[in-house]
This record gives sequence, C-alpha cells and structure tokens, in this order.
Amino acid sequence: MEGDVVVRKLKLQVQITVDGFVGGPEGQLDWMTWNHSDELIAFINHLTDTSDTILLGRKMTPGFVSYWESVKPDSPEYTFAQKMVGMQKVVFSRTIDRVDGKNIRVHKGDVVEGVKAIKGQSGKDVVVYGGATFVSSLLDHNLIDELNLLVNRTAIGSGLRILCGREPLKLQSSKQYPCGVVVSTYRTA
Repeated sequence: MEGDVVVRKLKLQVQITVDGFVGGPEGQLDWMTWNHSDELIAFINHLTDTSDTILLGRKMTPGFVSYWESVKPDSPEYTFAQKMVGMQKVVFSRTIDRVDGKNIRVHKGDVVEGVKAIKGQSGKDVVVYGGATFVSSLLDHNLIDELNLLVNRTAIGSGLRILCGREPLKLQSSKQYPCGVVVSTYRTA
C-alpha cells in the first residue's frame, strides 16, 4: 500500500553454547565449531544474502574487519569473505569516530534511534553478529526481530551471555546439521 513504511528485519546470527554463553569469561571462542557442514554454510549464506547491512558493536569490530579483509583468494572462505567486506557495516560506539576498513561507518548517537533509522531504510534485512554487550542492549530494547542461534554441542559453565533476563521467544524452526551444530531460529514475541 502506498505510504506504508516497510521495516526491515534485524536478524541475529550467533554461535552459542548449550548453556547459553556466546564467549568465555574473557571472550574466549575456543569452544566454537568451525568445521561447518555444507548445509550449515548454505544456511549462513542465505542469512547473508538476504541482508545488505551488518551491525557491530565497537569491541568486536577490529577482529571482525581484520579477519574478513585478510582472507586470501586461495582460501575456501574467500567468496564469503568478499560478501562480508562488500556489505555496509555500521559500528555503534560512544568512544570512537572512525574504524579502518571497507564499507564501515560509525554511529555515535543513540543506539535505539540509530537502529530504528536503519531498519526504516529501504533495502534487504539487517544482520547483527555481536558483540555480547551490544546484542544484549539490542535485545533489551526489543530491536532484534529474529534470533538465529547456532548452538554448539559444548557447555563452558561461565562466560558472556546475550540473554540475561526474561525474553519471550517464539520458535520458528530448529535443525541439526551434520557438524553437530543445531540452528534454532526464534522470533521475538
């Protein structure tokens, strides 16, 4: 209908332990499954291909950017890396003005207003990868529409969480992949 505002979905993609942690106590990621099956890679590619913007918190941005921008053409990750490099990235920070890298801008204003403005722009959906504090803030403000939790078959006992309070979610789908990861997709209530 003419005049209707189309709101893009904000989708979270995150690896998580069976006991609900997205990182160890100091952000360690040594528990993650990196040997993904072809089917899981296809799922991740679909999430990426249906999005045109990535939201990131300040703390995880340097590692994210340097990792994807350094993938060499002979790597099996090269095609996906080029997607990551080519997509628009918005880094939310109160402390920095710029981030080195391709297709990156910094948003220093209010997180809620900034995310709502991005969701209100025309385009594909928006994906957020983290970090934990940033994602928790987005969840606290009911800004994430879809959670894609890549549940690893590991428990670590303590660490960083993104779900810290009561959060009513509606299960949309759940699928186990041959590599052992279970992807559960939830919508916020």
